[in-house]
Amino acid sequence: MSSKWVRTVFLSVGLTMLGSGVGAAQTSVAASLYGAFSESSNGNDTIQSPSNAAGALFEVRHISNPLVGFEGTYSINRANQVYRFANPVPCNPVGCQPAAVSANAHEVTGDWVASVKISNLRPFGLAGVGLLFNEPSGGQANTQSQTKPVFIYGAGLDWGVLPHLGLRFQYRGNVYRAPNLTKLFSSVNSFTHTSEPMIGAYFRF
Repeated sequence: MSSKWVRTVFLSVGLTMLGSGVGAAQTSVAASLYGAFSESSNGNDTIQSPSNAAGALFEVRHISNPLVGFEGTYSINRANQVYRFANPVPCNPVGCQPAAVSANAHEVTGDWVASVKISNLRPFGLAGVGLLFNEPSGGQANTQSQTKPVFIYGAGLDWGVLPHLGLRFQYRGNVYRAPNLTKLFSSVNSFTHTSEPMIGAYFRF
């Protein structure tokens, strides 16, 4: 098999994918439900343990071709935290008991999306950046809000069920610095990770 023939095949496949992507350009809105599974963090003599939670994600996405797609997202989930000392001393002002903080996490991101349409399926990958707003619930003493930059990555599959309606299956990963929502413990000051498997529906215009 000659190198010229191989180059011709790869060029033809690439142009076909690009052309199909242009022809299949779409704008969609979507809503998904997900589970948020966060890692514990340890630093500065503090152990921070987030609770697992359920959340909702809303997306506006535009796909121009296989390599050019963008989306804006907003998501919300419970983000309760428990802080405790890694060692028995020193103690905080109310003793050595853990501090539990009830909170909500609001996230806003802008993402780049790469995808390809194959029949009524569209697998995709994404990466983006945004802000994570951590807000303790009202009425809790010694708490504080925290806003953190967040890096997003993920992949998924759109499955067209009707001409303008389909299902979206995806996984999104979030990397950010652990928020310190209590004034009783030092910040762990380390990066942490939240996994978000999700399922939803989209409407294509």
